[in-house]
Amino acid sequence: MSETRDRLALIGAGPMGLAAARLLAEHGLGFQGFELHSDVGGLWDIDAPRSTMYETAHLISSRRMTEFTDFPMRDEVADYPSHREMKQYFRDFARHFDLYRHYRFGAEVLSCTPLGGPGDGWRVTWRDAAGEHSEEFAGLLIANGTLSTPNMPAFEGDFTGELIHSSEYRDPRQFAGKRVLVIGAGNSGCDIAVDAIHHGLSCDLSMRRGYYFVPKYVFGKPADTLGGAIRLPMALKRIVDGTILKWFVGDPQKYGFPKPDYRLYESHPVVNSLVLYHAGHGDITIRPDIARFEGKTVRFRDGTSADYDMILAATGYRLDYPFIDNALLNWQGDAPHLYLNAMHPERDDLFVLGMVEASGLGWQGRHEQAEMVVRYIDGIRRGTGAARALQAEKAGGFSRATGGMRYIDLPRMAYYVDKATYRRAVGAWIGRLAGARS
Repeated sequence: MSETRDRLALIGAGPMGLAAARLLAEHGLGFQGFELHSDVGGLWDIDAPRSTMYETAHLISSRRMTEFTDFPMRDEVADYPSHREMKQYFRDFARHFDLYRHYRFGAEVLSCTPLGGPGDGWRVTWRDAAGEHSEEFAGLLIANGTLSTPNMPAFEGDFTGELIHSSEYRDPRQFAGKRVLVIGAGNSGCDIAVDAIHHGLSCDLSMRRGYYFVPKYVFGKPADTLGGAIRLPMALKRIVDGTILKWFVGDPQKYGFPKPDYRLYESHPVVNSLVLYHAGHGDITIRPDIARFEGKTVRFRDGTSADYDMILAATGYRLDYPFIDNALLNWQGDAPHLYLNAMHPERDDLFVLGMVEASGLGWQGRHEQAEMVVRYIDGIRRGTGAARALQAEKAGGFSRATGGMRYIDLPRMAYYVDKATYRRAVGAWIGRLAGARS
């Protein structure tokens, strides 16, 4: 095997790519990183070619619950950092762990093709300023992110005003002088609606279903830091947390929001109380789902209608790995079906990193996913018993680590896991693989 064929290919220099790069380097596993942008940070760098960031974007989880455990954010960073602070954090991380030297920047991966059966390696083709190139690698780690390809629904009729997806939104000045309709009330939709309230002539919010709203602060502290060390059964946790939400949020239905048709934690809550504030002040009108467009008129499913100059669809994103055939990723339904959301059941030379969501998982939970994968690759190469046990486990059939939660049936929930269940499983494998290495 050539020196290149001994190495792994790592796609992406966002937070998951950087976590993997650090671990690969620490374990002495040779690899080549590829990053489309000229720097690290992924979508958190608003200037990156495929970033979907907007100027007013902030984390919806607090910095202490989001940061890498052994690389804390600076004390002067806000409780809920902006995208600028996050971009700086990831650049500091890359410099601290000397990761820049492992990457080709400005390199767009065009295709990844298996050289044979499972374990035979991959041919990676990429394009940069010097042209198109191809090399063979022993394995492939994909960490290109989950929030870059817009999920734009089809609407009946034609809208003659401005219709954009939230991925095209950058600055609140885009709303100046316009009657705005935001479609979708997830975290981005609610954030952007608040921008439109302040900068447009008017703003309505169209919602297909209800949401649970969580304030960013409870008793003066970031809400996600109040869980403490006590782990409650989900049934009891719903009662306790639901009571807290009633104290601090009240009843969103009073302001026209629809009632959720699912239980708390069966979908990601909306961490935004400003949209409720503005609804209570009459600054925003809550609308139902859309029936059709007629010029600048939008007709809603309850029979009402209104005129708008601009519609912004905050309808989320879909998983997209354009440089590899979906069949190679064991795609089932709306997402690849991978062991612990990362490991192919048959191949030991193909991994997807970061295709995991859970309330409160943070970057540390994702770092643990990368650690499990890297320790597994190292163990397979050395033939350890722990690695062979994991190999048999993932080949024997598995289900997603939902912890029995019945998440709502939406594409964005197709790779959602229960945080405690997931981290417990990943942590157990890390322990076994680490013990085999010592």
